[in-house]
Amino acid sequence: MARIVFVTVGSTRFDRLVAAASSPSFLHLVHQLGYSHLTLQHGNSPIPPHTLTTPSEHAHLTPYSYKPSLHEDMENADLVISHAGSGSILEALRLKKKLIVVVNEDLMDNHQQELGSALHEQKHLVCTSVSGLEETLKAKEYDSLIPFPEPDPTRFANFLDARLSA
Repeated sequence: MARIVFVTVGSTRFDRLVAAASSPSFLHLVHQLGYSHLTLQHGNSPIPPHTLTTPSEHAHLTPYSYKPSLHEDMENADLVISHAGSGSILEALRLKKKLIVVVNEDLMDNHQQELGSALHEQKHLVCTSVSGLEETLKAKEYDSLIPFPEPDPTRFANFLDARLSA
């Protein structure tokens, strides 16, 4: 059975993550860790030309720019590597996926770092930088993550009740 890594950069450019995830050394590492396929949603970032053919000792790379929904790719993945956008993070966590979040350090006012770090501290995901991605993958910290809690639709109502009755 195929084991799949899904990498997503969302709707913005994240050239450094695309280059790292499609590099021969990364594809070889993914293969060594037992994954046979890497699906890469690269958005507007270019795919380096040398990555379009993958040797047999590398995970098979399937790149695409956009789809109407990433849900199916996330659902089929054994490991998700994502930019730190809140929508992508929440979808992967709700699907109970092993999740590595890579913060785009080139963004201004980097709220993504805050979100990734907070969820990393709670052990729901592993947060790293592009330069630390291969080491993070090798460390396999993502194998011991704590599942994200199911949403509780009564929390907000209970909060309001408590505040209004005080």
